[in-house]
Amino acid sequence: MDQQKTKTLCPYCGVGCGLEVSPVDKPGRTPLKVMGDRSHPSSLGKVCVKGATIAESLDKDRLLYPMYRRSLEDPFERVSWDTAFNLITDRIQTVKAQIGVDGIAMYGSGQLQTEDYYTAQKLLKGCLGTNNFDANSRLCMSSAVAGYIQSFGADGPPPCYEDLELTDCAFIIGSNTADCHPIVFNRLNQHIKHSSAKLVVVDPRLTKTAEAADLHLAIKPGTDIDLLNGIAHLLLKWEHIDTFFIDECTRDFSKFATLVQSYTPETVARRCGIRIDHLEKAAKYWAKASSVLSLWSMGINQSSEGTAKVRTLINLHLMTGEIGKPGSGPFSLTGQPNAMGGREAGGLAHLLPGYRLVKNPEHRQTLEKAWGLPEKAISPVPGRDAWSMITGLETGDVGLLWVVATNPAVSMPDLERTKAALRKSEFTICQDAYYPTETAEYAHLLLPALQWGEKTGTMTNSERVVTYCPQFRDRPGEAWADWEIFAEVGRRLGYRKQFQAVSSAEVYGEFIRLTGDRPCDMTALSHEYLATQGPTQWPFPKAELEETDKEKEKDNRGLLKKILGQDAPLKGKRLYEDGRFHTPDGRARFAAYHSRGLAEPPDTDFPFVLTIGRLYGHWHTMTRTGRIPKIQKMHPAPFLEIHPRDAQRIGIQDGDLLEVRSRRGSAKFPALVTKNITPGTVFAPMHWGALWGEDTEANVLTHPEACPVSLQPELKACAVQVSKVRSPLTKSTENQQTPTEVLQGV
Repeated sequence: MDQQKTKTLCPYCGVGCGLEVSPVDKPGRTPLKVMGDRSHPSSLGKVCVKGATIAESLDKDRLLYPMYRRSLEDPFERVSWDTAFNLITDRIQTVKAQIGVDGIAMYGSGQLQTEDYYTAQKLLKGCLGTNNFDANSRLCMSSAVAGYIQSFGADGPPPCYEDLELTDCAFIIGSNTADCHPIVFNRLNQHIKHSSAKLVVVDPRLTKTAEAADLHLAIKPGTDIDLLNGIAHLLLKWEHIDTFFIDECTRDFSKFATLVQSYTPETVARRCGIRIDHLEKAAKYWAKASSVLSLWSMGINQSSEGTAKVRTLINLHLMTGEIGKPGSGPFSLTGQPNAMGGREAGGLAHLLPGYRLVKNPEHRQTLEKAWGLPEKAISPVPGRDAWSMITGLETGDVGLLWVVATNPAVSMPDLERTKAALRKSEFTICQDAYYPTETAEYAHLLLPALQWGEKTGTMTNSERVVTYCPQFRDRPGEAWADWEIFAEVGRRLGYRKQFQAVSSAEVYGEFIRLTGDRPCDMTALSHEYLATQGPTQWPFPKAELEETDKEKEKDNRGLLKKILGQDAPLKGKRLYEDGRFHTPDGRARFAAYHSRGLAEPPDTDFPFVLTIGRLYGHWHTMTRTGRIPKIQKMHPAPFLEIHPRDAQRIGIQDGDLLEVRSRRGSAKFPALVTKNITPGTVFAPMHWGALWGEDTEANVLTHPEACPVSLQPELKACAVQVSKVRSPLTKSTENQQTPTEVLQGV
């Protein structure tokens, strides 16, 4: 390929940082140089260690050809693509005949581009007639999706990253933003340092994020709703509410106001394990600020009360009118790079493209007509969520599991049960760029997929900015783009009319037409527009393209320049600036929730609460970052954070090897004794699967109990016991096996 400097997007987290990639012609060097793209409106040239080292993983342990085996006991053998497609279509027809179409399930990922997501929806939900497509967004952002839909009538974070530099008070809850969304945190932290703005961080751990806070509330796990209702109680008591906004723009406030009366400061402080004056200080920060921006991530979403927590946080914005204006609003920080694009394209089991719902008959009819399908081709029943796919394998109701660009054999809850279900699968397809992975161990058919830089498509980040990601590397081996694989399967099943596109640009053009007059209207976008005009935030309808106010755009650039001391292409839009929402009557909904606490609280047998999370350098299950020496050196091994008081009580010192046991399994981690965690709580990183360590899988300990609305599992908390195995921890890494050697030895 003609390798010039290419602008693209980082393929890791939902911040969506712009990158510039150029070739390097020096012996012994990584063949690509990666730098931050200064013109990208979301990251302004900044990049973290993951984005900076992404090129180092591109050619390591790549899956280059289709591979097949009849049973899990057999070795893989290389097969042709024609054979692979015949195996897939034959299995689909067999499952349809023996179990029914709902015996087919696909589990995807926010690593997919929007074109991949969209094509998969058309294949499964349209042509095959099953809504059994879910994604690892179910484990990541589905509570945020549900909360936005129920409170506002539609999904989509209302604020922009520009609000990070405009807010008077930032309220971070359930997010270690400094490690998990570092460029967002860097922008916010610079603003906090050079202004009078306040930062409140709610987290049982004293993370790098909390260290920067004006106020750190180290609440007990599971008491988020208590805290939020307690702040609402004080705001109501002090009459720091926007009565005009409440009356004109919302509904159901009185029920909420009645509920929070019982959340007195004394009650809330006791339940949360914090001081009353700290609770009052948090409420005062919120009350006195002219703009409040809340940010959250997995600590809120990954909960059996996930949707309730999201809506309770949104309540605070509604009662104070802190939404739709600069520096304010409830902002969910997306985990995956294209989780937002997946939501736009219908990439969860209850969604359809264009922010539509499978339960809505008009929405189904629109898609059936657009896809050239007969009436009632799309099922009105939501499909299997991620965990239901696992239980479907257990019962035999899922006869074909198709896993795409994700690694459930590490990331799913109750991991031993997950693995046992995967072993029972009659036919599992693992479509990925890398081999080995932990999930590949349970697959019958491996399909080589193109990854970052090897295909062209689009991704949408947390602030709704769509970025064009062009191909700049040659295709390795026989790998295909994910959308190409889905489309070819569709054609071989007889749906040639539905899969005529020969380029990802055509696929994207078809998709954006379906967003017309929807909350995520992107009808003015195209690959050509994004390639020439740069990253663009939705909504961006055709009418807006034709009537763009050039003077307003100029003024906005000047504002950003004044704030940041540099010029940047500002095209930011806030949702709900007019106070009208996507509900039938245009009013946002308050929600009244009492706190129910953890699904599995600690007890005498399992006295600790385990919480799990990410580290700065690693990404999810280490499929990329585990293959990058610099990051491996930065984070060489997992650990268990434990408070000195707890460590002393059970005779633990730094470096002791600990066994952590729950009702479902056990794992072993070296002890990290630290005051940075709340007593009674322990923390372990979630990255290390079976390829990268022995007995280091944190999700072996977790349970699958989930939010009843979002169906998102409570991965953030489970009850465990901790005991010492040996002391001190000494383990040589000189002869450590590579992931390939580990898998070959299994």
